[in-house]
Amino acid sequence: MKPICLLLAITGLLLAGCGADNTPSNVSAPGAPASPKTQALEAGAALLQDKPPIAALNAYLDGFHFYSGNMQGQMEAHHYCANVNEDVIQCVIYDGNVASAKLMGVEYIVTARLYQGLPAPEKALWHSHVHEVKSGQLIAPGIPDVAENALMKKLVGTYGKTWHTWHTDQHAELPMGVPQLMMGFTADGQADAAMVAARDQRFKVDSMEKRRQRADIAAPAIDPGADAWQHGNAVQLDDLTNVHHK
Repeated sequence: MKPICLLLAITGLLLAGCGADNTPSNVSAPGAPASPKTQALEAGAALLQDKPPIAALNAYLDGFHFYSGNMQGQMEAHHYCANVNEDVIQCVIYDGNVASAKLMGVEYIVTARLYQGLPAPEKALWHSHVHEVKSGQLIAPGIPDVAENALMKKLVGTYGKTWHTWHTDQHAELPMGVPQLMMGFTADGQADAAMVAARDQRFKVDSMEKRRQRADIAAPAIDPGADAWQHGNAVQLDDLTNVHHK
């Protein structure tokens, strides 16, 4: 699997040109506005400090998640990703793509080769990406269709483990409660059609057209250990704070 950054470098595109800045955060966190002193410190840090881990985030993916064990709890997720190596990608996930977006969680993505070597209890925490890719629900905003199609061919056989820590879909103004395991959709009719349509309208894309464009992408067999919720094993952390909607 070639790194995402290499693929985007070939197209000569940068993250800044990836169709961002059209989806605001779901919540406004309580607190006083940044003071002039804080703004000055931020400006100075931006000029003087290198940020290698942040600079490595070179791919933007937009898709959808739901809470493991609660498919009614669905939300859009903005992924900013970097390659660890040929087989591992790490992403930070926000509830929007503007400067005020809230950091919702993280997703780790591995190739099928690595996934197959995981122990069974670990496999249950991961979800497949076949339907997300083939359905057109997963998009890489702002890059040409041919580059996006090539990227999706790389992602279709991968597996993701996703934890959300700030549940802004539930209008939580602060990151309350415990992390929750998230899953990806595996079949038509699962994702809220209005949610997908609203995303498509904002990005001026057509998920159904992307589905047609990806018809030639082979759908690899999915390891039976993934998408455990489909097999009656919806792994989730209990939240004794009762923050999460049931």
